[in-house]
Amino acid sequence: MTSSADATDASAPSPSSSNHRDLRAELETLTTEAFRPEFSEIDRLPTLDIAKIMNGEDATVPAAVAARLPQIAAAIDATAERMARGGRLVYAGAGTAGRLGVLDASECPPTFNTDPSEVVGLIAGGPSAMTTSVEGAEDSGELAAEDLTALDLTPDDVVVGISASGRTPYAIGAVEYARAAGALTIGLSCNADSALAAAADHGIEVVVGPELLTGSTRLKAGTAQKLVLNMLSTITMIRLGKTYGNLMVDVRASNDKLRARSRRIVSLATGASDEEIESALAATDGEVKNAILTILADVDGPTAARLLAENGGHLRPALAAALS
Repeated sequence: MTSSADATDASAPSPSSSNHRDLRAELETLTTEAFRPEFSEIDRLPTLDIAKIMNGEDATVPAAVAARLPQIAAAIDATAERMARGGRLVYAGAGTAGRLGVLDASECPPTFNTDPSEVVGLIAGGPSAMTTSVEGAEDSGELAAEDLTALDLTPDDVVVGISASGRTPYAIGAVEYARAAGALTIGLSCNADSALAAAADHGIEVVVGPELLTGSTRLKAGTAQKLVLNMLSTITMIRLGKTYGNLMVDVRASNDKLRARSRRIVSLATGASDEEIESALAATDGEVKNAILTILADVDGPTAARLLAENGGHLRPALAAALS
């Protein structure tokens, strides 16, 4: 026999169903989740027409990024200042956003000769989440705190929370934990007035509008995030002296292609003969920046290394010091 209390309990919504309704209502307010009725029959169009529509949507992304360039530049300057003091750049996100952060971090060592510990990508659910969805991981701010605790954050570190919606608990939790630890924080999202931007020292909200496929933020939102992360890491590395003009003078020659690129970079920077380039690279253990300095300043390998060390790894002032 069921009591009236039992009947009341049975008819009342469970906390889980209530949470799902709240989340659904929240998602319906987000621009990135908006439904595009004009595309409701896109699956019936010829492939070329779909491709043209998608390409047109993608073409709007750079303008959305351009609208946030002042905020992006301010975040880059603050990042470079801390990394110049020995700080690290840490990306934290879930799903597509997390994968983009890991991708950007993983490309810094071969491109800029950074140590793998200098630019770090954290993804909710750990490394396996790069290829396999880890259910529920993005919903845990505590998990982000655990992942960052393992890194022993310092005030010189920079933590970038990445979330298309701007509401992902993992990304927000990462920013909140990092800010409490004294680290610089950046919140990158694709919705205006996001909780992630509000939690960060530097909020960057690139509003790209509703997706072609409703809620598929791996599309325009993912493209926007990739463009911003490209700027954040690349321009920071330029500020840290990892380039000479637009040449990647800190490139790590870890394979045949990069060894050939190293020689070409030295050639473009110096105009030296192949024989001079080979000799300079041999004298500097393959370090492109050092090799350029030995040629342009007519110094030996150890002297080039000393000059660069005295000038924080920046080639232009090292060259000026050698020629003064």
